[in-house]
Amino acid sequence: MHSSSVPDSRNNETTDEKQPNPLHPLNIQFLALLAPFSVFGVLARLGLSALANYPGQSIFQLIYPQAVGCLAMGFCLALKEPFSRYYPPAYTALTTGKQATADFEIRLNSLQSWLNTEGVSRSVLSSVIDGICKTVFTACISLASIHYGMHLAGLVSPYFHAANPPSRVSRHTISALSVCIYAATIPAYYLLPRSYRHQATAALLFSFPGTLTRYLLSTYLNPVIASFPLGTFAANTSGTALLGTFHVLQGTATHPLSSKSCTILQGLADGYCGCLTTISTLAAEVLMLKTAAHKYRYGFITWATGQLILLAIFGSLVWGGDISKQQTCDFES
Repeated sequence: MHSSSVPDSRNNETTDEKQPNPLHPLNIQFLALLAPFSVFGVLARLGLSALANYPGQSIFQLIYPQAVGCLAMGFCLALKEPFSRYYPPAYTALTTGKQATADFEIRLNSLQSWLNTEGVSRSVLSSVIDGICKTVFTACISLASIHYGMHLAGLVSPYFHAANPPSRVSRHTISALSVCIYAATIPAYYLLPRSYRHQATAALLFSFPGTLTRYLLSTYLNPVIASFPLGTFAANTSGTALLGTFHVLQGTATHPLSSKSCTILQGLADGYCGCLTTISTLAAEVLMLKTAAHKYRYGFITWATGQLILLAIFGSLVWGGDISKQQTCDFES
C-alpha cells in the first residue's frame, strides 16, 4: 500500500531505521549473534553445574542449569514481541544461542543410573527407579521453570518497552563484536592453563558450531511437520548419538586415549553436543503444540529415541565389558 502523501527522504530514512526490512533467517546478523551467546551459554551451563557439584548434594547437579535455562526461555518467549520489534536477531540469540540446558546430559545421567555405573550397592529395581525419577523430575522442573519465566515476564511486561531498533552502523558493529568474541575462544584455549581445557576452554571452541547446526536443522526441518518439530528432534537425537560415541571413546579400557584426545572429546561433548541438544526448546515446543496427543507423542518419542540410542551405543558395550563404566581418560594438567 502507498500513502496519499509522499514523505521526504529524511522521513524515509527515519522510518527505515525504526522499521527495518525483515531479515532472512540465514542473514549474517542472525548467524553472527548466535556465536557470543553460544559461548555465554556454555559458560553458564558449566558454571552452574560446577557450582552445584558438592558432597552430600540432595539434588543431582544437572538440574540447576536446566531450571535456569528453561526459566530464561519462558521469560523470552513471553516477551517475544518487544524483543523481535527491537532487533529480531537478539530474540533468536537469546532463545537459540544462550542455551544453559543440554538434553544429552540428562539422558546420559539417567542411563548411568539404570546401569549403576557408580557401582552403588543396590538392587536393579532401585537403579531403574533412580533413572526414572531423574527423567520425571527433569521434565517437571523444565516445564515449571518455563511457566514461571512466563509469569515473571508478565510482571515486568507493563514496564518493558522496546527501544528504537539499532541503526545500521550499530547492527554491523554488533555483528563484528560477536565474531570477535567467538574468535577470542581460540587464544583462550592456548593461553589459559592446560587444566582449563577439558573444563571449559575446549568446549567454548565447539559451542558455536553446535548452536549453528541446531539452528539450521530447526530452520529447515521444523516447518516440515507442524505437529512434530523435526529439526529439534534431529538435533537432540544426533547430539545424543555423538555423545554416546564420545563417552565410549573416553571409556576405552584396553587402549586409553592420549590426554589431548581426551580433552578434545570432552570439548566436543560439552561444547558441540551441549549446544546441539536442548531441553528448554524441547519443553517450549511441547507446551506450544496444539493437542495433548501431539505433546505426549513428541515428548515421548524424543525421550525414548535418545535412551535407545545411548543404550545401543554405550549400554551394550558396558554390559559386554568392552569399555569401563567410568571414564579412563587422563586430561591435560
